[in-house]
Amino acid sequence: MPLPFTKRVFDFTTSTLALLVLTPLLAVLAALVAIFHGRPVLFGQIRPGFKGRPFRIYKFRTMSNARAADGQLLPDADRLTPLGRFLRATSLDELPELFNVLRGEMSLVGPRPLLMQYLSRYSSEQMRRHDALPGITGLAQVNGRNALSWNEKFALDVWYVDHWSFWLDIKILFQTIWKVFKREGISQPGHATAEEFTGNEP
Repeated sequence: MPLPFTKRVFDFTTSTLALLVLTPLLAVLAALVAIFHGRPVLFGQIRPGFKGRPFRIYKFRTMSNARAADGQLLPDADRLTPLGRFLRATSLDELPELFNVLRGEMSLVGPRPLLMQYLSRYSSEQMRRHDALPGITGLAQVNGRNALSWNEKFALDVWYVDHWSFWLDIKILFQTIWKVFKREGISQPGHATAEEFTGNEP
């Protein structure tokens, strides 16, 4: 999938307007994260972008730095705070990714950027999810999110790559707003978010 000019213009314009409108909310959330989680208020991590090229994604921190007696960080589920659960349930932790959209590293809609170590675990078909810019939301997110299996998510990602249209993006954005209010598929049972993708069965 090439990077359509109309998609980039829409992403840049919409994310710019959203950041202008949401500046007060971003300031309040940053203050709350600083109070309850400490600094830094943003979580940054290298993720694979278009064609698998790495970039640094930014989110509001949703976890504390709580450690065990041996100094190791506690499991994610133990470090996820009440504020962090609220931010994830409402997807407010994703708002800093609008800056990634402005920089052209992400799109408003596309396959979610996962972890770098997953790149070697994809099948050739699943790897095609990187033929589009990663998105803040995507087809998998409005069709089950973390309630889906990895294979189901990847199949939806590849379908999006093959069937992209401007109107499909608009539809997914409106569906995302509805899903945020319903708070469905936020995490898999027994996991803070989703279990690790360990690869495909032979």
